[in-house]
Amino acid sequence: QVQLEESGGGLVQAGGSLRLSCAASGRTLNEFSMGWFRQAPGKAREFVACINWNGATTSYADFVEGRFTISRDNAKNTVYLQMNSLKPEDTAIYYCAKSRQYGSTLYRTVEDFDYWGQGTQVTVSS
Repeated sequence: QVQLEESGGGLVQAGGSLRLSCAASGRTLNEFSMGWFRQAPGKAREFVACINWNGATTSYADFVEGRFTISRDNAKNTVYLQMNSLKPEDTAIYYCAKSRQYGSTLYRTVEDFDYWGQGTQVTVSS
C-alpha cells in the first residue's frame, strides 16, 4: 500500500511561485514514474507533468510553457513541482500520483496511475 501526501499549496498573486511536495510512505517509489495532475471546479482532472523513476526524463502539458519543473528526491521518497509565473487559470487542486507500471515510461493519462494523494489547493489571484 502506498500513501501520498501533497503539501505546499496556498494563495499567491499572479506572477508568483509555489513549490509543491508529494511525500510517499508505505513503499519506495524509486522504481516508478510519478505524475502531477490538477482539477479545477467543474472540470476534469488534467495532466500537468510526469517524471521517470530516476529523474532523467520529464514530460509536461502544453499549458505549462516552461513555467513548471517536476523533480524528485528518491532518498526522501518525495516528488516536487516548482511552479513559477503562476496565472489565475492555474487555480486548481493539485494531485500527485504513482504510475501503475515499473520503469521509465512517461505517462499522461489518469488511467496510467494507481495511487493518488488527497490534493493540495492552489489559488492564484489576479
